[in-house]
Amino acid sequence: MAGTLTDGNGKLSGLGEMSLQKNREEELLNRTERQQLHSLIMSFALLVFVFIQFFSQSLQQFPRPCTTPDVLQSKRCCPVWPGDGSVCGSLSGRGFCQDVTVSDLPNGPQFPHSDVDDRERWPLVFYNQTCQCAGNYMGFDCSECKFGYFGGNCGERRESVRRNIFQLSVSEQQRFISYLNLAKTTISSDYMIVTGTYAQMNNGSTPMFANISVYDLFVWMHYYVSRDALLGGPGNVWADIDFAHESAAFLPWHRVYLLFWEHEIRKLTGDFNFTIPYWDWRDAQDCQVCTDELMGARSPLNPNLISPSSVFSSWKVICSQPEDYNLREVLCDGSPEGPLLRNPGNHDRNRVPRLPTSADVESVLSLTEYETGPMDRRANMSFRNALEGFASPETGLAVTGQSLMHNSLHVFMNGSMSSVQGSANDPIFLLHHAFIDSIFEQWLRRHQPPRTHYPTANAPIGHNDGHYMVPFIPLYRNGDYFLSTKALGYEYSYLLDPSQRFVQEFLTPYLQQAQQIWRWLLAAGILGAVVAGISATIIAVACRRRTKRRKASGYGERQPLLNSSEEEGSASYQTTL
Repeated sequence: MAGTLTDGNGKLSGLGEMSLQKNREEELLNRTERQQLHSLIMSFALLVFVFIQFFSQSLQQFPRPCTTPDVLQSKRCCPVWPGDGSVCGSLSGRGFCQDVTVSDLPNGPQFPHSDVDDRERWPLVFYNQTCQCAGNYMGFDCSECKFGYFGGNCGERRESVRRNIFQLSVSEQQRFISYLNLAKTTISSDYMIVTGTYAQMNNGSTPMFANISVYDLFVWMHYYVSRDALLGGPGNVWADIDFAHESAAFLPWHRVYLLFWEHEIRKLTGDFNFTIPYWDWRDAQDCQVCTDELMGARSPLNPNLISPSSVFSSWKVICSQPEDYNLREVLCDGSPEGPLLRNPGNHDRNRVPRLPTSADVESVLSLTEYETGPMDRRANMSFRNALEGFASPETGLAVTGQSLMHNSLHVFMNGSMSSVQGSANDPIFLLHHAFIDSIFEQWLRRHQPPRTHYPTANAPIGHNDGHYMVPFIPLYRNGDYFLSTKALGYEYSYLLDPSQRFVQEFLTPYLQQAQQIWRWLLAAGILGAVVAGISATIIAVACRRRTKRRKASGYGERQPLLNSSEEEGSASYQTTL
C-alpha cells in the first residue's frame, strides 16, 4: 500500500511505526481541537440565547409588543405575526388591524363617575386599534387558535374534558402540581403587567410595566379587574366597582379567565391535552383537597401556613394589600408580599355556617332568570346572584351578613383566598371556579336561555353584553361567552352521558396509567421470555442427557429401578418434565 513502510517480512519498520504513531497523535489532536471548538460554539450560542431572552423580557396581561411609548401614544396595538411578517398575519388571512368599537349603551348607577378610571370602556384608554382575527384564529397578533381549535391552521376541532381532581391518577395529580409550580416560576414571554395608570405614564410617554410569571399574571389580572377606582388623593377611592363580580359578567368573565389560563399552561408545557381539574365540594365537611399530595395540608408549626411538605409552602403572594395601594395611590406591581395563607374551617361561622350542599346547588339551578332588578348583589331570584353567593339558595332572595355558595368557599379558606383582589394567589381558586363554571353550564343546558337574556344595558359598569372584559387583550366580549362549553371545546366529566362518563372517569385513567408504564410491562415481558427460554433450554439439555443415559445403560441396577417406578404407576422424571 502506498505510503506504508515495511521490512522484508511485511511488518512495519521502526520508521513506519513512528510515522503511524505521529498520524495517530495528529488525529487525536485534531479531534480534541474540534471538540473544544464545538464546546466554544455551544457556549457562545447559549450566551447569545440568554442575552436575547434577557433583553426581550426587559424591553417588552399587556402584550409585550404593545408596551412601548410609540404604541401607547398611537394607541395602535396591532403586532406583526412572525409567521409571515405582516401586521396581524394579514398576508395569510389570519386577521386585520381594526378600530375597537365599544357599546355606548348606558351603565347602571353603581359607578357615578366618568373618565376617571383606565378600565372604563376597555381598552380605549390604552388602545383604540387591535387585531381583529378571522376564522378560528385568536391572539393579540392572531398567531393562536380559538378555544377548542388546534393545529397549524387551527382547523382541528377537539373537545377537552375537565375531570374531578380525585378522579385523576396519582401521576396526573403530580403533573398538575408540577405545572402550577412551573407557571409560578416562569416569566411570561408574551405578557407584562401595568404598574401605573395611563396618567401616571404621562399619557404613554413613560411606560410603567413589569415582568410577571405565568401564574402571577392571572393573580394580577384578578386583582386589576376588581380593584378600587383611584379618584385622586391618598385613600380617595370608589370601592363599589368591580368589572368581574357582583353582576352579570361574573360567570362569563371567569369562564374566559379559566380558558385563557388553561391555554397559557398548554403553551408553557407543550401539553395540549391539559385541562383544569375541578373540586366537587358539594356536601363537603372540610377542605378535602388540603393534603400534601394535592393543594397542601395545614402546617403543624403555624395553622395559617401551608405544610412544609407541600411545594405551595414556598409560594409568595402578590397583590394582597389593596388598602396600602389605595393609600399610596399606586397599583400592585407584582412584588412578593409574604407566604400563601390558608386556615380552612377557622373562619367566622356566623358568616359561613357550612359549605354548600347538593340541595343548595339544585335550588340555585331551579332559578329561571339569569339577572334581575338592579343586577348587582341586591338582585332577587337571580341565578347569577344566588350562585355567586349574595342570595339565599333556598329562597333566591338577597341576603346581607352572610357569604353563600361561591362566596362561602372563599371565606371558608380563611386566608389569601378570602380577599377578592388577591384570592387567585391560592391555587384552590382554580379548582373552585372550575366547579362553579360547571354549575353555570348545568344551568345553561337546563334552561337554554337565548343571548337576549344577558343584559345589554343598565348593568353595573363593564357588565353589559357589548363591553369587553377587563383586562384581556386579545379582546373578549361578555355576551359572546354566555353560551355552552360545547361551543368552546370543553366538557365536564360528570356532565357526560353515562357511557362517556365511564370512559372518562374510569377507563381513561387506567389506560393512561398503562400508557405510562408500558415500557416496564414490555421490559418485564422480554425478561420473562428470556428467563423462560433459558429454563426451556436447560430442561431440554437435561432431557437429552437423560435419554442418552437410558439408551446406554442396559445393565446393572438402573433398569429394575425404572421398572419399579413404572409398576407403581408413579410419574417418572421425564414424564414430570
